[in-house]
Amino acid sequence: MNLRYINEKIGFSLLRLCMLIVVFILAVILWDIVSKGKSVLSWEFLTQNPQKGMTEGGIYPVIIGTILVTIFTAVFSIPLGMGCAIYLNEYATDNKFTRFIRMSIRNLSGVPSIVYGLFGLIVFVQMMHLNTSVLAAGFTLGLMTLPWTITASEEALKTVPISYREGALALGASKWQSIRTNVLPYALPGMLTGTILGLARAAGETAPILFTGAAFFYPLMPTPKSQFMALPYHLYVMSTQHHAISKVRPIAYGTALVLIVLVFSMNLFAIIIRYRLRKIRHD
Repeated sequence: MNLRYINEKIGFSLLRLCMLIVVFILAVILWDIVSKGKSVLSWEFLTQNPQKGMTEGGIYPVIIGTILVTIFTAVFSIPLGMGCAIYLNEYATDNKFTRFIRMSIRNLSGVPSIVYGLFGLIVFVQMMHLNTSVLAAGFTLGLMTLPWTITASEEALKTVPISYREGALALGASKWQSIRTNVLPYALPGMLTGTILGLARAAGETAPILFTGAAFFYPLMPTPKSQFMALPYHLYVMSTQHHAISKVRPIAYGTALVLIVLVFSMNLFAIIIRYRLRKIRHD
């Protein structure tokens, strides 16, 4: 048994230990939320409006508001982000300016979400006169998601071999035809996966919607130009701002459980899409 083999075993053991620690911490958090939130989880909890100062009832408008603002986020960020990634990877020349743009996009992905919230407040709420609404919140979350969408899409495009492009061009196809028929079908699973994961992160953000549209209590069905209730902000209110925190604590845990299920469902949806697209591509 040589030294290289021993070092390899030690390295793999450390990696397994790190993985077990992360899984253990995640399991403890999930067990705490599930064990304390399952008592209030019912069909009535999911389909009723909050009642009696949000101490009773359900979170139906909260769920609808979260889904609606996520849809607007996707409509704003997916076409723009994927289009930007296609241009940067397929059309833009590699020079100092494009490298600066890529660096700026990656830096934007690390900007705190509260900065995006303040930016959305100034631009969408005040300058564009959208007021505090689903539209303003969706556009703000869309801006926050754009760097993730662009980066994930561009990395997926880079995995497609250059020979796929050259083969199509050699047969007389135009630049866009080669991208549409030979590049996008192979890059689309990775592009969609990264985009949906970015949307799942946006669905759990509190700071951006805090300034642009989320309401403390709005039991009506939200519209694009109205305020709305959302799961992350509702959870924040029930955990820290409610006048009877101890009484509504089970509702807060139930809200957290629903939010986790929503985010996990979006992640699972991304995995299913990637698997099906890859299966269709290989078939």
